[in-house]
Amino acid sequence: MTNNDVLRSIRYMLDMSEPKMVEVWQLAEMSIERGDIKDFLRDEEDEQYLPCDDALMIAFLNGLVTFKRGKNESSQPLPIEKMSNNLALKKLRVAFELKEDQMHEVFGNADYEISKPELSAFFRKKGTDNYRPCGDQVLRYFLKGLTMHLRA
Repeated sequence: MTNNDVLRSIRYMLDMSEPKMVEVWQLAEMSIERGDIKDFLRDEEDEQYLPCDDALMIAFLNGLVTFKRGKNESSQPLPIEKMSNNLALKKLRVAFELKEDQMHEVFGNADYEISKPELSAFFRKKGTDNYRPCGDQVLRYFLKGLTMHLRA
């Protein structure tokens, strides 16, 4: 999934206004213009479409964790250079404080069954034996299920 797709899904999921999105980025100590947000949310065929780069998306997800859970003064997130579906899944799990059974419920909301080992493989460190990359379709199911879970 593109970063813009994930951003659109989160915005819809939380019914988040553009000023609120600016606030989320500011929580991650990232300054962004409201006009840029409009361009991130545009359709890819629109000539004013602006791709959301990895650094901006990671900052948004970090800001979302702070927005939902509050500032954790004891530790700061490590800098991550490359955005991935696995990272989006991890950050959303942390932001919404989802436990394993809740994650299965979220996937179930989207009519997607996932085994416990398959789910835990998405949260392992890349390069370990049981690591598995999270595919676009799995992340789409998760975002759809989380939207249903939060809007119910």
